[in-house]
Amino acid sequence: MANRITDIAGIRVGHATDLRLASGVTAILFDEPVVAGVDVRGGGPGTRETDLLDPERTVERIDALALSGGSAFGLDAAAGIVAHLAESGRGFAVGPARVPIVPAAILFDLLNGGDKAWGRYPPYRDLGYAAAAAAARDFALGSVGAGTGAATANLKGGIGSACARVAGTHAHIGALVAVNAFGRVTVGDGRHFWAAPYEVDAEFGGLGSPVRLPKDAFAWPRKALAGANTTLAVVATDACLTKAQARRLAVMAQDGLARAIHPVHTPLDGDVVFAVSTGRVALADQVLGLARLGDAAARTLARAVAIGVHAATSLPGSARMPPAWAERFGR
Repeated sequence: MANRITDIAGIRVGHATDLRLASGVTAILFDEPVVAGVDVRGGGPGTRETDLLDPERTVERIDALALSGGSAFGLDAAAGIVAHLAESGRGFAVGPARVPIVPAAILFDLLNGGDKAWGRYPPYRDLGYAAAAAAARDFALGSVGAGTGAATANLKGGIGSACARVAGTHAHIGALVAVNAFGRVTVGDGRHFWAAPYEVDAEFGGLGSPVRLPKDAFAWPRKALAGANTTLAVVATDACLTKAQARRLAVMAQDGLARAIHPVHTPLDGDVVFAVSTGRVALADQVLGLARLGDAAARTLARAVAIGVHAATSLPGSARMPPAWAERFGR
C-alpha cells in the first residue's frame, strides 16, 4: 500500500498547480460512479452540488469531486472536470444525454501573494480540466493542487493523504485533505503535531507528542478575515454504503479534523468533508461495521492532515505565507 486514498481500488487523483497564481485544483475521479455524502462544519463554506448528496435526492452516485483554491472563483474548477468526463461519455443518463456529477468545495487563498489579476474569467475551469486529465493512482503530496497556496496559522498548508485497514471488517478507509486552516496543526508554535497519537510508521516525522504541553499550546492563532481559510477533505471506503450511511461516515470523519487542528470549525473556516463508497466490500454488520468505519476515518483523516503540513514546501516569491514545517524544523 502507498498510504494514499488511491489504495482504495477505483480512485484516481490529479493535481493542476499554478505557482504564479499561487493556487491550484485537485480532482478526485472514480472509475465507476460512487455513493457519496457530505458534512459541512465551517462557518464560511463554498460548495457546488452538495445538496444532491442528501439521501432523499434522486441522483444516487457521483463521478468525481473537485477541491480548489480561489474561493468562489474556484468553483469553476468543477466545470473543467465535467468537461473532461463528458468527453469520455461519463455522467448521469437523462434520455440520450449524460450529465457528469461533480460536487465541489473551495478554500480561500486569494491573499497569499500570487498573481490574481486574471482578467474577466478566472483560470480554474482550465485548471480543473488539467487536474482531471492528470488523475492517476500515484499523486504528489504537499504544496500542489488545491494545497498550492494553502496555509495554517503558523505553517504552510498542503495536500495530505493516508489509508488504513478497518479492524473487524474486510474494508479499507482512505483520506485526502487540503489543509488551509485558521488554526494550528502543531502543538502551539512547536514541531509536534496534534495528530501524533494516530501516526503510523513515522509518516510525519515520528516525533510523538511533547512530554508536556507548552504554554502556547492553545494560544489563539493569527488574526484572520472571516471566510479566509477552510480545510477540505475526502474520506473513501471500499465498503458498500447507502447515501445515508455515507453521510454518517462524513460526520464521524469530521472528528479527524478536530483531533489534528486547533481550533477548528470556526466562523473563519469553511470546513467540508466528503465521504464516498466504491461498494466493493459488504459489511457483515451494518451498524457496528459503519461505526468501525467512522472511527477509522477520523483517525486516518487526522493522519492525513499532519502529513499534508509535514510534506508542504514554501511558496516561491511569497513573503505573505508562513514557512513550511521542513523549513522551520528540518526533516
